[in-house]
Amino acid sequence: MSRDRNPSRNKTMKPVYFVFCEGKTEKEYVSMLRSHYRIPIVIDVREKGNDITEKYIESCKQDKSPHPSDKTFLMYDLDAPKMLDRLQKIDDSILLASNPCIEFWFLLHFKNHTAEIDSNSCVREISNRFKNYKKGLIDEKLKSKLLENTKDALKRAKNFTNYQNPSSTVYLLIESLEEIKPRFS
Repeated sequence: MSRDRNPSRNKTMKPVYFVFCEGKTEKEYVSMLRSHYRIPIVIDVREKGNDITEKYIESCKQDKSPHPSDKTFLMYDLDAPKMLDRLQKIDDSILLASNPCIEFWFLLHFKNHTAEIDSNSCVREISNRFKNYKKGLIDEKLKSKLLENTKDALKRAKNFTNYQNPSSTVYLLIESLEEIKPRFS
């Protein structure tokens, strides 16, 4: 039985953001954003990301009472062949794609990298800046720098052609969170 989400009188209800992602690094990053923005974000990690489907997403959301301001995001790396095609077939979702990987989005917090790059190079660059960095773990020092430099990363990411190598559309989630933040602070 689903729980009703009816707003109290004179209260605006916070939207729920559903973020479907492919790995632990993405989950850690979104968890950090959830804590920072204090917005309800439901995170579903689908480690075998190639089998994400609209049917799977709907089944995950069926226990929640939908609200018109709820949003669905898909946070995936585009280093796997045909991943973009699969993700673009899922209706009513916002694609947060990084090409080649989420670490490229992290890298944009520190520099404007415009040349094509592979996943290993992105991870190596972040590891060179933060010695404790490992995929799936974001330590407090890196979290602090990511939050501190978000505006720089957002500005840089907007200059790329979406889904090409290199690029990241993770900024769409940040913009959405920033847009609703003042209403719920």
